[in-house]
Amino acid sequence: MITDKKIAYHTLGCKLNFSETSAIARKMQERGFHTVEFDQFSDVYVINTCSVTEQADAKCRNIVRKVMKINPDAYVVVIGCYAQLKPKEIASIKGVDLVLGAAEKFKLPEIITDLTKNPCGQVLASEVSNANFFVDAYSVGDRTRSFLKIQDGCDYKCSYCTIPLARGKSRSDTPDNILKNARDLAEKGVKEIVLTGVNTGDYGSDRTDKDFYDIVQMLDEVEGIERFRISSIEPNLLTDEIIEFVAKSKRFMPHFHIPLQSGSNKILGLMQRRYQRELYKDRVEKVKQEMPHACIGVDVIVGFPSESEADFLETYNFIRDLDISYMHVFTYSERQNTKALDIEPVVPMPVRNERNLMLRNLSEKKKQAFYDTFIGTERFALMEQEQHGDIMHGFTDNYIKISIPYDAEMVNQIVRVQLQEPDLEGNLTALPIVCAASK
Repeated sequence: MITDKKIAYHTLGCKLNFSETSAIARKMQERGFHTVEFDQFSDVYVINTCSVTEQADAKCRNIVRKVMKINPDAYVVVIGCYAQLKPKEIASIKGVDLVLGAAEKFKLPEIITDLTKNPCGQVLASEVSNANFFVDAYSVGDRTRSFLKIQDGCDYKCSYCTIPLARGKSRSDTPDNILKNARDLAEKGVKEIVLTGVNTGDYGSDRTDKDFYDIVQMLDEVEGIERFRISSIEPNLLTDEIIEFVAKSKRFMPHFHIPLQSGSNKILGLMQRRYQRELYKDRVEKVKQEMPHACIGVDVIVGFPSESEADFLETYNFIRDLDISYMHVFTYSERQNTKALDIEPVVPMPVRNERNLMLRNLSEKKKQAFYDTFIGTERFALMEQEQHGDIMHGFTDNYIKISIPYDAEMVNQIVRVQLQEPDLEGNLTALPIVCAASK
């Protein structure tokens, strides 16, 4: 058994990846490994990859090169979505010793028995159909909030997406284990939990006892956790009962991240999304009706095959007129084994980039307008652990990022603040009023 060795982790991509990296790190610690920062000298480096875009693939290669500069003799392990989709490609990267697929990554503590570098990377990646079991995970210790995994995999067949190929079918944790993990996090001093999964709102589709709405209600009764957030939820799964429950709940925050992807029904159809723009508009209006102060985030993809100028402007104008708070804008990226590859015409990359910039500018305007609405008001903010010079940051219940003078006593505390003018980074400055564990 390997003992007294250093190990470092780097996570790319989504909140789900962060929860899984943290869970693996705890298991490795039980096996005698000591976790160090990724930019430090280490015996083992673990890279948890994403493969949503080609840029994510390139990032993995760059990270391996940086690791080899720190310690040319380090044992390098690559896991995650990219590892499942292209294991042989990763194994050929100079410096990579081990590639683990979706069904194998959580077995790392048992697999890694020898740190001798291999002349070429070893691949342990079975068919994604073998990833038919659920492994629970949560992040802790690396930030104020925790990402709690409640669901994995996806049964949707969006024409641009490789995630079902990388993670397998939708599957859910048991309600009892979700509650146990939430209570464990409360005992560790965690104040905020973000529920995460590949398709979080699809929780329970593989079960007969509980669905996502049931889990939300159960978690709302967990003592010690002040705040819950829903990481992302499909518009067709965001029901009236969920919205109405969050509006009156004890602990769920008025913050929804709802993927849109396109404001054109034509493009939504080609994407094989399960809704049209009219439903999306209805969901946003329902949230704002129940919680006028709620923050709503949006995912959008630009440059999808056959997206004309008129289609893009339809998306732009649709979002412009929606009462949303910010966007995550993605440039469409061709992915192997997806149906979107057969759709023509292809949008030239310069056009994709131009459209991305237009929507990012719109996002900044939306965010500023949302923030401006609350200047002069009082809200409760959970303050982060990180110190930035003499400043510390936090997030209000409705996800406004604030900055206040650093005070060690306020770390991981919910502070009542008065929101003031933006700082140079666009965050709202705030005046602390009193600490209070309250929504």
